[in-house]
Amino acid sequence: MANETSTGAPMSNDHEAHAPTSPNTDSLPADTVDFANRMFDAAREGNSELLLGAVDAGLPPNLTNSKGNTLLMLAAYAGHAELTKGLLQRKADPNRLNDIGQSMIAGAVFKAHDQVVRILAEAGADPRIGKPTALETAHMFGRKELMEVLGAKEGDISTNVPTPPSAHP
Repeated sequence: MANETSTGAPMSNDHEAHAPTSPNTDSLPADTVDFANRMFDAAREGNSELLLGAVDAGLPPNLTNSKGNTLLMLAAYAGHAELTKGLLQRKADPNRLNDIGQSMIAGAVFKAHDQVVRILAEAGADPRIGKPTALETAHMFGRKELMEVLGAKEGDISTNVPTPPSAHP
């Protein structure tokens, strides 16, 4: 299994984009790396009992893998609403970007996980951070109802963002 660990610094829950930190697994024991990889798998699979138990026991809720994806990002992208809520309740940062500047709320919009989008928005995820932003993603896919959920305003969509064919008269 690939080395995927990086604890990163604790992050606040304000509305700024939070850059990931570079992974450094060279000094970690193999069993620690294996444990972290199991936690990333638990996030992808929606294994709330295992993952939330580990966070409650001290696992950093903003743990990142080698691509800068947090546990919350993996759970949200996979559409695991209850796990997303649980991680947010344990102070996981909804505004953390991965190494290529993607936000978890844009990922949830892209994957059409509307319940997760709403959970992240209610927790303060900023729909205007990342590339593309969640608002741009909703616009590209013609998701008008999500534009409203995300609080779209005039000027949120730049002119170089494609307009879906269904939006043309």
